[in-house]
Amino acid sequence: MKINRHAIVALAALLTATAASPAIAAEGAAKPAAAAPAAPSAIPAPPDVAAPPADAERTASGLASKVIAPGTGKVHPSPESQVKVHYTGWTPDGKMFDSSVPGGKPVMFPLNRVIAGFAEGIQLMVEGEKRRLWIPGALAYDNSTRPGVPKGMLVFDIELIGIVEPPKAPPDVAAVPADAQVTKSGLASKVLQPGTGTVHPKATSTVQVHYSGWTTDGQMFDSSITRGNPISFGLDRVIAGWTEGVQLMVEGEKRRFWIPSKLAYDGQPGFPAGMLVFDIELLKIVR
Repeated sequence: MKINRHAIVALAALLTATAASPAIAAEGAAKPAAAAPAAPSAIPAPPDVAAPPADAERTASGLASKVIAPGTGKVHPSPESQVKVHYTGWTPDGKMFDSSVPGGKPVMFPLNRVIAGFAEGIQLMVEGEKRRLWIPGALAYDNSTRPGVPKGMLVFDIELIGIVEPPKAPPDVAAVPADAQVTKSGLASKVLQPGTGTVHPKATSTVQVHYSGWTTDGQMFDSSITRGNPISFGLDRVIAGWTEGVQLMVEGEKRRFWIPSKLAYDGQPGFPAGMLVFDIELLKIVR
C-alpha cells in the first residue's frame, strides 16, 4: 500500500512490519521485513514430536500442549495481546522449519495475527513459561492457500518472554465530548497532557509519535504502543485529519482526536470506516 494523504501509513504493518515469521503468521497477515531462517539441523526435534504424549493437556479445539518449564508470571495473554516469544517449529517427521532461537532475537506479534493454534496455545501460558504445542492442521495451515507453508500437524516449543496489553478504548470513544475543540474542517480534539515544547510542526514536517486508534465501537485497529516502538513519518504523507491535528500539538503533548470520515478514509474499501478516534503523543519534531 502506498502512503498518501488517504492512507494513514497503515501505521502498523507498513512502517513497522510485524515480526511474526511466515511460519506462524495468519493468512493475510503482513509479511515481516526479515524472518531469520536457520538450518533445519540447528535444533533437534523433541522425542515426542511425532504425536502428543499421553500426559499432554488437550483443549476442545484439538490443541495439545505440555508445560516444559513453569513460568513466573500470573497473567495470561488476551486474544488481543502483543507477545514476545522465542519459538521453534517442527513437522511430525522431526524436520525443523522455523525458529527464532538461532538468531538470538525474540519475535513480537499480536495474537490476532498468527495461526489459530499458536494464538490459543500462548493464551494458556504465563510469562517465563516454556510449553510444547501440538497444533492440528486445521488450527495451522491445512486450509491456507499460501504457497510453501507446512501442512498437517505442527509441533512448537514456545517460551513466553513478555506480554503487552493493548491500550483500552477511551470512555468518550463513541462521540465527540462537549469540551472538545472543533476546527472548521470538523476535526475535534482534546489535550490529555500538555506538552513541554513551544514549536508546532508544519504540514511538511517529519514527526515521531506514539499513537493508538479505535473505531467508535471501541475496537482498536492499530497502535504503536503494543509494538513497543514509536513511528516517524511526514505529515504530508498521512490522512488529512492527522496532518491537521498533529500541527496543533507541541513536543511532549498527548491529545485525543475524533477524525470525521471525510478527513480519514472516506469509505475506502479495506480501511476502518466512519469516524476514527486516535490518542497521539508527539515525541519529537524531527524536521
